[in-house]
Amino acid sequence: MSNKPTWIWYPGDFEVWLGNRFNNRRTERGSMFPPFWKQDAHWPTVEFTTTAELADDEDISIAAEGDYNLAVDGKLQTDNRIPQGRHRLSIKVWNQASPPALFVSGRSIGTDDSWLTTYEDKIWIDENGVAHGAGIYVHAGSWNFDSPDTPPSQYRLLRRQLLPVGSEPIGPSDSHDGSDVEAATGMLYDFGREVFGYLILTRQEGTICVYYGESREEALDKAHCETLDILRPGHRQPQSKAFRFVYIETAPDGRYADVLMDFEYAPSTAAAPATAAAALSAVSPSDPPAASGSFRCSDPLLNRIWEVSAYTLDLTTREFFVDGIKRDRWTWSGDAIQSYLMNYYLRFDTPCVRRTIRQLRGKDPVTAHVNTIMDYTFYWFKSILDYYQYTGDTHFIGEMWPRMVTLMDYVLSRTNSEGMAEGRPDDWIFVDWTDFPMHKRGTLCFEQILFCKALETMDACQRLLNSRGDTAPSAPPHQNYATLAASLRRRIRSTFWSKEQQAYLHAVEDGLLLNTQVTKFPNMFAILYDLCDNEEERQQILHNVMLNPAVAPITTPYMRFYELETLARMGRHDVVLAEMRAYWGGMLGLGATTFWEKYVPSESGLQHLAMYGRPYGKSLCHAWGASPLYLLGRYFLGVSPTKPGYEEFEVRPQLGDLEWMEGDVPTPRGLIHLHIDRHQARLQAPAGHGILCLPDGQKIAIEAGKEAVIDYNGK
Repeated sequence: MSNKPTWIWYPGDFEVWLGNRFNNRRTERGSMFPPFWKQDAHWPTVEFTTTAELADDEDISIAAEGDYNLAVDGKLQTDNRIPQGRHRLSIKVWNQASPPALFVSGRSIGTDDSWLTTYEDKIWIDENGVAHGAGIYVHAGSWNFDSPDTPPSQYRLLRRQLLPVGSEPIGPSDSHDGSDVEAATGMLYDFGREVFGYLILTRQEGTICVYYGESREEALDKAHCETLDILRPGHRQPQSKAFRFVYIETAPDGRYADVLMDFEYAPSTAAAPATAAAALSAVSPSDPPAASGSFRCSDPLLNRIWEVSAYTLDLTTREFFVDGIKRDRWTWSGDAIQSYLMNYYLRFDTPCVRRTIRQLRGKDPVTAHVNTIMDYTFYWFKSILDYYQYTGDTHFIGEMWPRMVTLMDYVLSRTNSEGMAEGRPDDWIFVDWTDFPMHKRGTLCFEQILFCKALETMDACQRLLNSRGDTAPSAPPHQNYATLAASLRRRIRSTFWSKEQQAYLHAVEDGLLLNTQVTKFPNMFAILYDLCDNEEERQQILHNVMLNPAVAPITTPYMRFYELETLARMGRHDVVLAEMRAYWGGMLGLGATTFWEKYVPSESGLQHLAMYGRPYGKSLCHAWGASPLYLLGRYFLGVSPTKPGYEEFEVRPQLGDLEWMEGDVPTPRGLIHLHIDRHQARLQAPAGHGILCLPDGQKIAIEAGKEAVIDYNGK
């Protein structure tokens, strides 16, 4: 029993409930816009149980989110006194509005994740603790709600008030709404950079129209801005929005005194600037958490890119990792797996990773792919193995395993006669937004490579759980995932590899290799996911595809993440730095304060704001735009775990054309700090066994807790 009780619930239900609230906050021009995939619900009735061995009678205190009853040894109680001896406590909680949750505290009895829970009434436990009936008991879910006064349903992000940095009156010639009617005058407020939170109008009266914009142009375009509020008498304050600029017009009866905002942020991220002036002088929030990652180098542009990337990821780290904070505001598995990796090098907010993985998966039965997208289902599997590698958390693997099995069962039930994943009419095959024609019919090589990695993830997690039965439940035999993965590898090779072009081809249609298009997508994942037979083949892909100007370029930060990771994996750090300066530096040159959903250097003016056929459809703060955090931490500072949870790790720094660089990488064991220039490296790690691999070939064992200073022959 725990002497430090905490709130508990049925595992995953808090995330499902919170995700529904989160994903349904999206609006488009004042109308609510729910996600287009299935939304699950929490179980309304949940039973919590534990066994207590008491030397004396004990009074317990019970707090519950919902109506509840208490039974001791199967008998309902009218008081909360538990008699001396060994007893089974069962508490049933019903709550339709939010997940049934429980907080019990006593001298020796307290709720924690050792309690068992079930949503099935047709079960009982005999005097020997053996479960009978149709239901299944699992360990309760919990987090950090450690006071009876802080129940899970009251969870909120933090807030800090922020003032605009400037304002200007707008006349009829300045604002435009796409009509011939003369525009009314109003005020335009500038908060200095992209922000997220709640606009506040003090002493608000009458009717007030509020138009939000990530750009000045968007805020002033009343007919086409993506988000707006029409505040009428008695209307509550605006809901959360993403914006930099706010344009406000008042009706004849409307007035307000001041404009400010509640900047909303996750506890793990840096806090908002305390003053408006700070918003202009800082590209990342002040007062970052002590355990955060950092990066500095001899190139001021790269420093700026890292800082704006950090602020971008902070803004998209909310209750969950979200994609774009203005438009979608949903959790997407393909976006999230990149956010997790960036997060491991910035804040190491593992609770947010677990929440997002649980919420994306939802509940059984499985009736569609994650977010309805086939590739996003495969990324979901991979994200669990990544999480384990960075954290060493076997317990979470055990928790997710049953849901991994049922989701993979769904995938396997929809494979074609060749055992490959092929899109059905109800599937979305995404891959990427492309500026060139790319057919997504038939059997795509890209999807098979991701599918193969998902099967290998299943095999790895099954073997892990079976070898670590002392810390996690075992994974009973269900499928021979290793055999399935090996078979799929062979089919990918025989079906898609072209000896003539020395590359993987795009797709099979109607069983025939009719689509001989070569794209970067399957080829770079063949390198990243080890689908190549040898180093010679990897080099062929590098030169024939990745560095070949005849192959269509990637224009989204989403897939540029993997493109640049592939180049870094192949030792082309020079190309990565050049691309980073040109691509992310290009956005900064256009005044970006956060990084965008997409950037096409050849575009100009308002073209940079348009997407999806809408003049301001593009998100100017998008999670996948922050990939320099991962690239710089993983492939330039060169820090990576070689055993789960950084029990062992490697530091392989690459200066490229930099004169010096330094930074911190957060781990479960503390910060790893590196400073390196052309002649000397200094490395300190708090725990674990590390190897420092220097550019001149030296490999130095790192003693935990002591700074290692090594001279080397820099180039």
